[in-house]
Amino acid sequence: MADLDAEERALVDDLIRRFEAGAGWNEFENHAFGRIAALYDGRGVARAESLKTAVYRIAQDLGGRIGIKAGYVRMPDYRDELAVLIQRQFKSRREFCRRTGLSEDMLSHVLARRKHLSMESLTDALGRIGYTLQITPTHAAEAAEH
Repeated sequence: MADLDAEERALVDDLIRRFEAGAGWNEFENHAFGRIAALYDGRGVARAESLKTAVYRIAQDLGGRIGIKAGYVRMPDYRDELAVLIQRQFKSRREFCRRTGLSEDMLSHVLARRKHLSMESLTDALGRIGYTLQITPTHAAEAAEH
């Protein structure tokens, strides 16, 4: 936040106020992303670049929290991370399964959110491809620390 200029900081402050006031998800996102577009378009910043800014990421985070609280979206879990890993690091799900020892059928159920992998199965599979599990704090735990 220290790197934000006065206009960006004012926009973030506005977004935080709206978030804390209990703005609805659609209302918040329409306002936030409209204001962000206006700010950076006015500066001649390409949309693709404005999506990489701290202000945009803050708005995304706040909007996501509103969506989760309202029940419109869910918190991501290990299955989301697993899907991204497969997409980025492997040519196909089949290749991922071959390298990890997981069955394609089980992986399909896991990614469709119908089943879970046991901690042992997930740890073993990830270990075969050079990955490991990590425990990280939730937003609620981070907030409680401060």
